[in-house]
Amino acid sequence: MTGQLRLLLADDQALVRGALAALLSLEPDLTVVAEVGRGDEVLPAARRTRPDVALLDVEMPGLDGIAVTAALRAELPECRVLVVTTFGRPGYLRRAMEAGAGGFVVKDTPARQLADAVRRVHAGLRVVDPTLAAETLASGESPLTERETEVLRAARSGGTAADLARRLHLSEGTVRNHLSAAIGKTGARTRAEAVRIAEERGWLLGDPR
Repeated sequence: MTGQLRLLLADDQALVRGALAALLSLEPDLTVVAEVGRGDEVLPAARRTRPDVALLDVEMPGLDGIAVTAALRAELPECRVLVVTTFGRPGYLRRAMEAGAGGFVVKDTPARQLADAVRRVHAGLRVVDPTLAAETLASGESPLTERETEVLRAARSGGTAADLARRLHLSEGTVRNHLSAAIGKTGARTRAEAVRIAEERGWLLGDPR
């Protein structure tokens, strides 16, 4: 059928990916041409199938959805990107838009609205979950430095400052200083609370899998 929009779906949860494919394929003007479960599989699949719109999850193995968005926009600028994620975090939205995404919606978006979002993004319009947009404006950009972010990411899996220092090849004193700074910048009282706050705001994305 002419005039159909070709879609690529990337999500590491097979059930979610299959459900999205089934729902979107019910629309007469949409056809799913590729499905992948890892971020590093998106670009090769896009080169093969030349989709009009890529629907990407944020947290995927191999490469996260923000990095994939930037790579797609650089190599295949004619392919628009719609981020569809469980993780409706303000920091993710901001970074996705900076990377070149045309839209950002959460996975519980009704099927009809999701299909409409695909069409709008393909037309060059911005589509953003309104609640998340408001939260993003309120939360602002991450105040953490690159090294503070790295230390907090490492702290997610627990361990003492000495453990973190060994893992990151830093001195224990340096790790303590970065943790202290991160706790202060997030307004937290403890290291665990700083990790939780930064995670909720989408500031820790980018941890290698």
